[in-house]
Amino acid sequence: MQKIFIVAMAAAILSCNSGEKTSTTETMDSKDMKEGSAKAINTAPYTATYSSSFEMGDPKHAEAVVALWADWDKGDLEPSKKLFADSIHIYLSDGSAIEGPRDSAVAGAQGFRNMFSTVTSTIHAIFPVKSTDKNENWVCVWGTEVSTDKKGKVDSVHLQETWRFNKDGKIDLLYQHGRVATPPKASK
Repeated sequence: MQKIFIVAMAAAILSCNSGEKTSTTETMDSKDMKEGSAKAINTAPYTATYSSSFEMGDPKHAEAVVALWADWDKGDLEPSKKLFADSIHIYLSDGSAIEGPRDSAVAGAQGFRNMFSTVTSTIHAIFPVKSTDKNENWVCVWGTEVSTDKKGKVDSVHLQETWRFNKDGKIDLLYQHGRVATPPKASK
């Protein structure tokens, strides 16, 4: 089963474009990378539709996502409720979406989480980024979730999530992508 609050590929965010054109020979030099300055990435022959200009973001946003994952594993989303904006948009790896007021969305997520006796997550990588041309903050996280339902069936999924934080520092958008961690057995 999928974690209800889990998002999308960091690569999708990092390969997006600000609309600014760069020459095919323009690249980030090592001085720019060391200083952490944001310089648009050359995406030719593609045009990134969101942005290609990112810098490292606020670590507090990544800490918020870690806290939310921990609350998910514990089975109690109430402490994380304060992390969300009044209106939330969540796009899950199974193609479903949750859009609406925070209280309703968190209640729905809690109902889904209650279907499991245990959930154990592992974070492989997490990093906050800021789109400098859009002035938006994101957190990208890669991890694995192992869940056990009430009947004892164990499932696992590799996740990539991208969380957006609004100007008030609250989560208002989540994209989640997942892949079953254990390949299905071949049918005979």
